[in-house]
Amino acid sequence: MPPATSPPQPRSKARIRRRLRSRIILAFVLLGFGLTALFAYATNYTRSRVENQLVEDLMNRNISEAARQFEQDPKNPEFAVDQIRAYVYTPDKFESVRINRPEWYELSDGITTISGDDNGNPFSYKLAVRKTPGAWFFLAYDMTQSARGEAQFNRAIYASVIVFTLLSLVVGWWSASRVMSPVSELATRLKQSGRSSQPEALASHFPDDEVGQLAEALDDYAERLTDVVQRDREFNADVSHELRTPLAVIKGAVELLLSRPEVDEKTRSRLLRIQRAEQQCTDLISALLLLSRNERGHGATDVGRLAEQLLDAHRAQLAGKPLELRIEGERGLVVDAPEAAVAVALGNLIGNAVKYTKSGAVVVQLGPKSVEVVDSGPGLSADDAAKLFERGYRGTHAGHSQGGGIGLSIVRRLCELYGWDVRVKPGREHGVVATLSFGASPLA
Repeated sequence: MPPATSPPQPRSKARIRRRLRSRIILAFVLLGFGLTALFAYATNYTRSRVENQLVEDLMNRNISEAARQFEQDPKNPEFAVDQIRAYVYTPDKFESVRINRPEWYELSDGITTISGDDNGNPFSYKLAVRKTPGAWFFLAYDMTQSARGEAQFNRAIYASVIVFTLLSLVVGWWSASRVMSPVSELATRLKQSGRSSQPEALASHFPDDEVGQLAEALDDYAERLTDVVQRDREFNADVSHELRTPLAVIKGAVELLLSRPEVDEKTRSRLLRIQRAEQQCTDLISALLLLSRNERGHGATDVGRLAEQLLDAHRAQLAGKPLELRIEGERGLVVDAPEAAVAVALGNLIGNAVKYTKSGAVVVQLGPKSVEVVDSGPGLSADDAAKLFERGYRGTHAGHSQGGGIGLSIVRRLCELYGWDVRVKPGREHGVVATLSFGASPLA
């Protein structure tokens, strides 16, 4: 039997599918948050730059004014200028600066921001420094209230970002509902139209916009698809009828010839072979018709009896091949399916085992809900295991044997239709074990 494998199982990895409505809402939220955050950052940056520039310009003007006042009145080293505290130290007091205000002593000319803690209360001020050989000028501007105002401003900015983001969420939700309403209606109508054989026209229910164009395209596609399905049904019905008629004629003629006592054994053997081929063709046509209609037929098929018939048919075709065909296990497995469908599925597995096993045995083992076909053939390769159930694939051991490589693909399709399962694996020592499990289908 050529190497085979079960059809690929669906991946169990969860896939997150975001709905279009959610993507629209997310776009609004991100846009609102991004624009609000950018505006808040720009506002805060501009406010900080303007405030610092104004303060520094004021301090630069006032430190020059402090130097001018000192020249006019050197005996008054400390005085206020425009609500800014000014300090002037003559050369004899430079050392006191180092002792009393060490953070000022090392500063060079310019404006510096100094922060600290005064008895648990944070404070901040800007200090303008100008050092000349005749005097050192320090001008302090209290920034504590300004820092508190900046903190309040930042909190207001952050709150505005949150508020406008939530507003963007509300607007996005409303907009998504308005945008997706016709799409949802189209999806609902499309689902309802699929319940009948003739699709309902969708375009007439929508305005001439993008959704209306989509509905019109779906109407056109549904019409063309309906035509294809109708032609396919008619073709299947015609083929089934036209093929079954000559097969019925062949069956009747063979039965008539077999009933004659003067038929010799050689001719009888050939007539029996024709009879088996006719039955195989009839079963295959019935199974293919079920697949084309995608409908499950019902019945009460005795799997053990059918397996024995299939083995008898292959025994008559061994032509001296040293191969033993036998059946094992308990009888009594009955499947709710037409005998033609079970015969095609099980017959392909047995037929492949007989075809590719040169010598040894092919054993059909009956279980309570499954059938195993065990052969002593060439075994199973990894490459064949991955491709054998594909349509047209024949396996590396097929050689020049007849066949188009579609038998196991038909088995796979029948299993999908009836909820069965087919698995093929290497035998313990050699050969292949093909298992056909009927799942919930067995009646007994």
